[in-house]
Order: sequence, then C-alpha cells, then structure tokens
Amino acid sequence: MALINGGHLVGKYLKQVENVDIVFGISGGHIESMLDGFTEYKIRTIDVRHEQAAAMMAHAWSVYTGRPGVCFLTAGPGFTNGLTGIANAYLDNAPMVVLCGRHPLRDDLTGALQELNQMDIVKPMTKWAATCYDTKRIPEYLSIAFRQAMEGRPGPVFLELPPDILNVKVEESQAPKPSRATRKYTVHPDDADLKNAADIINGAKKPLFLGGTGIGFSACAEQLRAFVDKSGIPFMLLNNGRGELPDTHPLSIWDAGNIGMMVTIQQADVIVSAGLRFNWILQSGKIIPPATKLVRIDIDPHEVDRNRTADAGLVGDAGSVLKQLTPLVQKRDHSEWLKTLRAASRSMLDYEIRTRENPSDPIHPIRLAAQIRSVTGEDAMYVADGGDTVYFGLTGFMSKHRAGVIGTSSGLLGCLGTGIPFAMAAKLAYPDRNVVLLNGDGSFGFNSMEFDTMVRHNIPILCVVNNDCAWGMIKHSQELSIGADRLQCSELGTRRYEKMVEGLGGHGEFVTRDEDIVPALERAIASGKPACVNVMTDPTVTSPATPLFYQSLKME
Repeated sequence: MALINGGHLVGKYLKQVENVDIVFGISGGHIESMLDGFTEYKIRTIDVRHEQAAAMMAHAWSVYTGRPGVCFLTAGPGFTNGLTGIANAYLDNAPMVVLCGRHPLRDDLTGALQELNQMDIVKPMTKWAATCYDTKRIPEYLSIAFRQAMEGRPGPVFLELPPDILNVKVEESQAPKPSRATRKYTVHPDDADLKNAADIINGAKKPLFLGGTGIGFSACAEQLRAFVDKSGIPFMLLNNGRGELPDTHPLSIWDAGNIGMMVTIQQADVIVSAGLRFNWILQSGKIIPPATKLVRIDIDPHEVDRNRTADAGLVGDAGSVLKQLTPLVQKRDHSEWLKTLRAASRSMLDYEIRTRENPSDPIHPIRLAAQIRSVTGEDAMYVADGGDTVYFGLTGFMSKHRAGVIGTSSGLLGCLGTGIPFAMAAKLAYPDRNVVLLNGDGSFGFNSMEFDTMVRHNIPILCVVNNDCAWGMIKHSQELSIGADRLQCSELGTRRYEKMVEGLGGHGEFVTRDEDIVPALERAIASGKPACVNVMTDPTVTSPATPLFYQSLKME
C-alpha cells in the first residue's frame, strides 16, 4: 500500500478537499514536511518577512474571497509573532485556519527547543483550537478546523501539528479523506418576530439601514438589493460589509461620510442593523436616541440585544433573514428623507469637499485622497491603515467592488500595520485590479519589510504614505489632553520611506507639492513594481475621528 507522511496529508487535504491554492507563512524546521506537502500538491506559498503579516494576509484573504485564509507558523517565536494577526481576526470575526508547528510530543517537559504551552496562550483568541496527536487523523482534524472557522459566527481556528506527527508515514487508506461539507443551514427567525420587524419598518418615516461585516461574509448582495429597493431605505455599509452594494447605489449615503452617518443615526426614527456590532465606534449603542426603533439582524443571538435592546431581534444569516423579511415590507418612497440627509451632510462636509477640490500647501490629507481617487477611480481596491489616515481614506475613496474600501485599523483591536498585508492579499485575490494603500507613516513601519515579499512574489501594490511626521492621532490627542509642549513618543520626523522601498527593488517617489501628486502616482503605477509614493502632508491637520478617540479614553 502507498505510504504518505503527515505533512503531505496536510497538503493533500487542503488542495483536494478545500481547494486551497495559496497559503501564507514563514518556513521552520518543525513544519518542514508540511512545507514539502505544499510543494507536492502545488499549493502556492507566500513566504513573508514576519509571521504577523502571514496571519493578517490570511485574514484579508477571507475578506476578499469569502473563503477561509490559511497561514502556517513554525513553533515558538513563529507562533508568538503570529498572535497579533490571530487576535485581530478573532475580533473581526474573520474565518482563518492557522496551522502551527510545536516541539515534538516525545520531548514534553525536557526543555526542548521552542517548547512552549501554545494552546493555553491561543485559546482565548480563537474560535476553536486543538492539537493533533495521530497522523492518521490529520484530515479529520483539518475538516473540523474548516467547519469551525465558517459555521455560525465565523472566526480564526488553530491546529497544532507536532513534528513527530507530521513526519510519520502511514498507509493512505488508514487516513481517510473527509468530504467537504456542502450542507447549509440557517436559523429561521420566529414568524411573529419577522412580522414585528416588518411593521416597524413599514411605519418608519425616517428609516436608516446599517450593514456591517456580517453583510460581507453573508455575500448577500442580491437579497440586500431587493430589500433596500423595495423598502426605499437609505443605507450605509460599514467595515467589511462595505461594497456588498456599490457606494454609488442611489440609496447609499456614503457621500455623507462617517460623520454624516453619526448625524443621520440621531435623526432616524427607525434603524435596521444587520451584521453590525454596536462597539465603541457607535458609542456602544448610546448614539442611538432612546425613542428610535431598532430592528437588529445578527447570526449571533448574543449580539441582538447587546449594548442596546432591540425592538425586533432577528437571529440568522443576514442574507437569509433579509430574504424572509423583504416580502413583508411595503414598497416605499423615502426620496424626500434622502434629500434631507444629503443636504444636511453636504452642509456638514462643506469644508472637506472644498478641501478635496483645491490645492493646498502643505498638502491636506483629504486632498491627497481625492488626488489618488482621480487617478485610480472606482475600479480600484482601496485599503487605509493608520489613525487619522483611516478616516481620510474611508471618506475619500469610493469603489464599485465588494470590500473595495477597507479601513484595516478601524476594527475592535485597532490594529495598526494591517494595511500592507491586506493590500498584498487584495492584489493576490484580484491581480487585474489596481490596489491602493493609503498608509500613515507610523503604521507603515510595522510591516514595511513586506515590500521585499512583494518584490520576490511580484505583488505590485501602490502604497501612498500620508506622512505627517508623527503618530498623528496620538499627537493630536496629547495636544488636547496634556498640551502641545509635553508631547511624548508621538513625533517621528521626516523619513524617506520610498528610498527603503527602492532599496528592496520597488519603485519610490517623494512628493512635497500638490501638482506633483498625480504624475508621481501615474509613474508608480506604470512601473509595474511594488511602489511607495511618500507624500509630505500638513502635520497640523487632524480628523474628526481624533476627538472621538480622545473622548473614548477619558477617565473623567
């Protein structure tokens, strides 16, 4: 009978059952036979320069493709380096499969190389975690991992694979290959709850629909379009749900921006929320006036009344619930309410709109985002990473694609450094689209060595550094709290980041004047290389997000 080792069983299962074509990680002795399994079964490996980037790329892959991303970590420091990416995926509810080496089982408690109790460390930040102790059961454990990652509320899972399990050969017939689960199930809300929700929606005069990451992972564009077109409800899609319907949809109010959304929430008489957690960004639900009726849809029953009791709570997959709800809602025309919203947001955003349209010296970050958009348009994939930089990117960019505009550091972990890995994953998922990353100069430093990865693997993204020579959101918060004369650990100075990228084999541009932005962007794209356009922007500018951040941390 044919013999196969554990590492090759991993590659065989990933390729033949889960149709995995690409994985992310760094090599290591403990996982050598698994790496050879990737080679044997022709799975593309993107070897990065730091394991946190591998985990973040797997997270991003799930967002862009709707399928679990897979990363591999070696034991000890490889594992600990990946923890930030795992934690970020956990708080973002992203389905991700982490395959991790460890010291040999036979060497437990002997002081083995990289001996560490990895399981107890990782369990609080994963949906499921296990160690495989039997080579023959590797396919079974992998099957469980993928199911756990995707079923119900998605999240990262962790499978520990010791070398004395990966390196052992067994007869293939003794390691049966499970079939990929194809069954689908959804929780069906009670009919009375559906009717109650429909009655609330039908009685609304100023309704608003807010969709979050649950909309994105449901991939429910068809059901969402049918619902908003029939109900006539103005909507805004946030987080990883943005782009499930285009920003340019007639009922989308993304032209109001994040601040416009806050005002709209306070004016609405009914809010329909789907797949969206009421976290600190929404003041844990307190931003919703007490008199406003709330219809809440979530796959996790614990979220339906979290931080704000719902007037109608519908538990289930967002697309499935919307499909059940649509026949019950009346055909409505809320165009006058929509005009009121647009007029109010135009008034609020008048300064930003004028700033987008007019050159400034020094360059305003809002103007920078507008210039980028003028070059790459709505067919690009946009990523924003940083503090204030995320605000400027989310309000300045528009895309016609699902997950076409993502603020990677605006999640619950507030994880800076995610932009470069996300942009790399976006380019790998959509190689024919321009991928643009607007990166704060602070957050650029976390994963900037991944430009080496981009060069080696031909991943030509365009990274534009919004360079205000500081950790801008922290600097301006300190100015508000302790005074401009007592700034601490918040200033970075002028740094030529584009020279670093050039040194790694990419394309670099340095920009200080407004009229040079567009030509520099065009040259960077034309180079066909991973590119960094380092733009010096006004260091005095802050975004409306900074006071929100500052207020969230005040203890008084």
